[in-house]
Amino acid sequence: MIDARESGTSTGRYIDKLIEYLHKLKPAHEIVILTKQPRLGFMKTVAPGFQVVETPYKEFTFGEQLGLKKQIKSLKPDLMHFGKVEQPILYMGRVVTTMHDLTTIRFKNPSKNAVVFTFKQQIYKLVNKIAARKSRAIITPTEFVKNDVVSFTHINPDKITVTLESADAIAGPASPVAALEGKQFIMYIGRPMKHKNLESLIDAFKIMQATNPDVYLVLAGKKDVLYEAHEQRAKEKGIKNIIFTGFISDSELKWLYQNTACYVFPSLSEGFGLPGLEAMIHGAPVASSNATCLPEVYGDAADYFDPKDSRGMADVVLNIINNNAHANELKQRGKIQVGKYSWERMAQQTLEVYDRSLL
Repeated sequence: MIDARESGTSTGRYIDKLIEYLHKLKPAHEIVILTKQPRLGFMKTVAPGFQVVETPYKEFTFGEQLGLKKQIKSLKPDLMHFGKVEQPILYMGRVVTTMHDLTTIRFKNPSKNAVVFTFKQQIYKLVNKIAARKSRAIITPTEFVKNDVVSFTHINPDKITVTLESADAIAGPASPVAALEGKQFIMYIGRPMKHKNLESLIDAFKIMQATNPDVYLVLAGKKDVLYEAHEQRAKEKGIKNIIFTGFISDSELKWLYQNTACYVFPSLSEGFGLPGLEAMIHGAPVASSNATCLPEVYGDAADYFDPKDSRGMADVVLNIINNNAHANELKQRGKIQVGKYSWERMAQQTLEVYDRSLL
């Protein structure tokens, strides 16, 4: 049985792809999917051979701890795969848990009440340790996360299997973003959480403008209070040519990837770093933070910088956007790098984890 309550979210892309490619493998096991009501139709479409069961229980709630535990026990699975650490900690059946990273236990969320968030963060640390210790097997997306989990939870590293994730090209035609046609721009897409380090990126962009005053910085993603704070800070510092797109369609994102002078990923902490691979698939040269797992995932297909050094970040990006030969070389390396990743292989490795856990 697979917990797919996160299906349809950015975090849930992993579980969606796992189910899609597990179904293609036609496993001998009877697979049951637990998901929320809005995703029932999607699951039945991508995995018609699997049983799909509705569950109403939200992550990190008492309902998860009590109601979900009761529901799982009533279904009597031989093995339960939780696609995230959030799970009923008192459920003691056979469990496999995917631990994507430990970012949440290390960084605050400025948009949340500080006291409440700190309390939840302490509970989350405990949940991570309990889940790691009670699971028969742990899955992580990178060797970095594997080592991080071992250091934090003190479990046997032999219990952990690394299953590399992958990225997909965006289907369909690209749609130009009118405000950017004919302009040189660098870009980032994603949530503006504290660990994404957008303040340093904006500061680096200001440094870049001293020599490249016509370049634009595109920050793409649904506007929220954190993006609004970044926008206000940029205005207060007099930094021009920053475009906060808000929500953009897949076709617009495809155009941005295809036309950006550089995709910049300034993150302080990642479990896999999917956006950089997505950029590479669409032909963007990538400049990346050298933090956590990112050099492991991007290899020699990106240029790296210290994410806490805005001057160094600016220098690395400028070396890409002012040097066409080097940018083209990074694009070619990127095409090679993304070929190393496969959702099908990830699903096959996960199936092997299931088989071992059932022994």
